[in-house]
Amino acid sequence: MITGSTGLIGSKLIPLLTGEGHTVTRLTRTRSVASLNTAFWDPERGEIEAGKLEGHDAVLHLAGENIAGRWTRKKKSRIEDSRVKGTMLLSRTLAGLGSRPRVIAAASGIGYYGDRGDRVLTEDNGPGEGFLARLSIKWENALSPALDAGIRVVNMRLGIVLTPEGGALGKMLPPFRLGLGGRMGSGEQYWSWIAIDDVISAIYHSIVSDGLRGPVNFTAPAPVTNREFTEALGIALGRPAFFHVPVFALRALLGEMADETMLSSTRALPSRLLGSGFEFRYAELKSALDHLLS
Repeated sequence: MITGSTGLIGSKLIPLLTGEGHTVTRLTRTRSVASLNTAFWDPERGEIEAGKLEGHDAVLHLAGENIAGRWTRKKKSRIEDSRVKGTMLLSRTLAGLGSRPRVIAAASGIGYYGDRGDRVLTEDNGPGEGFLARLSIKWENALSPALDAGIRVVNMRLGIVLTPEGGALGKMLPPFRLGLGGRMGSGEQYWSWIAIDDVISAIYHSIVSDGLRGPVNFTAPAPVTNREFTEALGIALGRPAFFHVPVFALRALLGEMADETMLSSTRALPSRLLGSGFEFRYAELKSALDHLLS
């Protein structure tokens, strides 16, 4: 069963699962009486078709409000509610089923670690400070009912997911293709990235690997600074990347979001993924960009 099935990751994941012979049920906000492969839920109202959750082996929880944009008070409330309320509703429902899933792999983020400079971070490090760190703690704790019920829980702490179809890379491509790209702020902040292909493979790996549980960094093993990232993107596109977006401009445009995403430095390594035997197809940024942009 999958939430967020139409999102950037879910839409890529479902073809892999069905291609491997799995039956997939989508948990959606749209009621559909005719379809056997959909179930309805409304996290805001606390409604969910619990009966249709019975008998699944695995649940992949990817739903959540997009964090992009200026973080007004209302926007931050929507971001938090979509994650914490939705996760708590799903977790409590799964815990109360007669036939529970063996595993739930739920999205989280490396925002958990906060801005930590050039310090190398693994899953053993504690939380940082800021809105995203506090959000990630609540988000992951909302899975406690499922954990207490004996369901294996994987907290997928996602880094910057690279795909030309959206996300950070998708937004960066138009200016970079015009030769208007360049570093953000000092450019020394670390960006922990992962190619979309490796995200999909790592999610599948996490649901079939019984020994993988708890927080897992979904990041490539070679994080880079923003300066290195923008230089590599310029080279991959055959365009100069000499421009510089100053801190004050990013803060004026995006406020708190700029400080906690583009300007924040998080050097996270996928210690538990590598320890579980997962092999990255795109461990280095150059190979990832060459593949994604080819």
